[in-house]
Amino acid sequence: MLIQISKNNKSGAGPTGDECFCISKNDNNVIAMSNAIFLLLLLKNGYICENFNLLSIMKNLKFLLSLFLILCFSVVNAATYSLKNDKVEVVINKQGCLVSLKNLTTNHDYASGGYLWRLYYDTHSEQEIEVTAGEQSPKVSSDGKSIVINYDKLNVRGEKKEIKLRLTISLDGENVRFASAVENSIPHSVVRELQYPLVRNANLPADHKLILSQSGGRFHEDPVKAIMAKGNKIPYRTPAQFFRQYDCRYGASASMNCYILAGEKQGLYVGSHDALIQDTWHGLRVYADKNGKFTEPEFGMFKYPHCFAGEKWANDSNILSPYTGTWHKAADKYGAWVRATWWSYHEAPQWIREMKSWQRVIFKHQYGNYLFKYSDLYGRMQRAGESVDADAVFAVGWWNEGMDRGNPAYSPDESQGGDEGWRKAIEKFKKSGQKLIMYYNGQLIDTESEFYKSGEGKRISYKSPSGTEVADQYRFSGMGSWLAEYQAVTFVMADTRHQVWRDKLVEMADRAHRNGANAVFYDQLGFGFQQKLPWDTSREFSVPNNRLIYDKGQTLKYLRDYLEKKYEPEFGFGTEQLADYTAQWVDFVHITGIKHGKENFSELFRYTFPEVIFSDRNIRDDTDIERRVNMTLLKGLLNDIEIYRCRSLIDETPNYQAYLAKVNAIRNKYKDCLMLGTFRDVLGFENSNKAVQAKGFFGKNRVAVVATNEYEKGALTTSIKVPGYRYADSSVLGEAKVADGGKSVTLGQYGLAVLVFEKE
Repeated sequence: MLIQISKNNKSGAGPTGDECFCISKNDNNVIAMSNAIFLLLLLKNGYICENFNLLSIMKNLKFLLSLFLILCFSVVNAATYSLKNDKVEVVINKQGCLVSLKNLTTNHDYASGGYLWRLYYDTHSEQEIEVTAGEQSPKVSSDGKSIVINYDKLNVRGEKKEIKLRLTISLDGENVRFASAVENSIPHSVVRELQYPLVRNANLPADHKLILSQSGGRFHEDPVKAIMAKGNKIPYRTPAQFFRQYDCRYGASASMNCYILAGEKQGLYVGSHDALIQDTWHGLRVYADKNGKFTEPEFGMFKYPHCFAGEKWANDSNILSPYTGTWHKAADKYGAWVRATWWSYHEAPQWIREMKSWQRVIFKHQYGNYLFKYSDLYGRMQRAGESVDADAVFAVGWWNEGMDRGNPAYSPDESQGGDEGWRKAIEKFKKSGQKLIMYYNGQLIDTESEFYKSGEGKRISYKSPSGTEVADQYRFSGMGSWLAEYQAVTFVMADTRHQVWRDKLVEMADRAHRNGANAVFYDQLGFGFQQKLPWDTSREFSVPNNRLIYDKGQTLKYLRDYLEKKYEPEFGFGTEQLADYTAQWVDFVHITGIKHGKENFSELFRYTFPEVIFSDRNIRDDTDIERRVNMTLLKGLLNDIEIYRCRSLIDETPNYQAYLAKVNAIRNKYKDCLMLGTFRDVLGFENSNKAVQAKGFFGKNRVAVVATNEYEKGALTTSIKVPGYRYADSSVLGEAKVADGGKSVTLGQYGLAVLVFEKE
């Protein structure tokens, strides 16, 4: 052997069997020439010499002739196609691999020469038949404006199959758009999934973090470690010997259809600018290298064509964008696209914009136990709210059947005077100035309800791939172990597209308004469950509703239009779970899945959509209060007071009660900024010590900067300045001190300072 070459593996791993090539002195003229040409092309595409015996080569005249011919014809045989502007360069080789994805401002290249896609299809005998790009021989072409990768047929396990795939790559500023088209001609099959584009073995700078949009935002210091940690939690679910995966789907847990690999001065934006609002899996994987170690990260987007035999499917929404700047630049890309296409947000009522906290309370539980009575609403509950200056009671389980039971009947509780007794209790309570948010579930149907038994509930409920109903259970327990384990209430889920269900939702709103509530709330309408989808079983293969988040958004729009026409503008409207498409139709969102601590990155959604009002969650006891409440103020979230899972009141948690009262007093004092201003994260002001967490809220004439020390046990000192503004006032809690007009701010652990600046 004269030369051995291998792929220059940027992770440090050696060559695999598929990446190692050699040229022998025993090759004949034709083979030597073709191998030598192949060698030069490989060298041009990032491969390196492992063994180079120059003396032997010089003695081999045939080999020298081959190299001479390479030099003569290398331009003719160029194996790459590139698109380039002043921001970004993308290069594809003849095998259809992503050779380069380069930020030309920083000169960093995120690509490592990996294949761009994978595809999966089903037959009646086998599911998820994998088709990989490495098995194919595409036709690649470019007209200077786009690169097209064509596959007339796809090789599957050595056999040609009648699936056409066309991939088109184009540039728009920093954005690289990856369009795709599938045509399926395999009888009795359906193309289920296309994973494209993929950045395989992504070359990430050391400072790059992973920012996801789950529950408003999640932050991971080390992308590979984060994917591995999540992927190892369910060891038998995936083929873990090949890859580990972080499950994240827009339409379920992800609040926005994008994610970011973010450094201090540059990053990679991965987004799906999909105006159809389709479910999209955010492709987060780590693959094993040749030594079996999971070191190779892969990032991409997964779409679900459900393309039957004789059908075509196309998508042009997926974006990779090497950007220059902080993560805000990437968020701006997504926000600008949303606002230019389907965003239709209207301003919430003033009382909701000024709302600081609500008490979420269960009156009667599903097993029949009364935790509170109607008289407590204008008694103890009112007093507990006043003690912390809470703005509202979020009333749950106020009906006869109790919480998570009886839907959609919500029968009047005749033992307390029925709806008239409820209306009178609300009327007395509202005299205190507090508001009443009236709860309903927006999709669950109790299988013991008359609506279900009559057949209507069965007709409009979600169906599984086999045509059976999709069931759910909520396993609340009483004081014993029996109920949650053996006798949980069973529900099916209503498909909100059905008019009969929308009519039910309208009836609920009318009842809330009639009883004097200030707002109606629909649980579970803001998102799609991770594994619970309605399936269409009428075709050869069952197909899930991959636009569930769109359909729920359209249901919320239907309700929004109804409420605006019928009731006063101050009547509020909310739902559960944060997703951009559904949030635009409501006045407030009660979040789920929010994290406290370093993983929380609510600032992603707050910065991108500062007009959307949403809550925190999970402060349920009297521990770790200062840190968690500081976070809600820092990031501009509503306080969801849910003591002992909504079974008690804040007067039973004295630390929480005392501290929240102080924080809410600060909110009131600076509400023009903290409640009515625009959240701009760290932009627009200067914070000299990045170890101090500080966020800015910009009002019409004033700016409030909230600063706290969550992580350092010792004191931290910083200087806060707002260009164009002068220091006016401040308030502190805990070990905190502001001096010299904000030029010196000292914070012990969990110390909190709010500095206010006025326009000069």
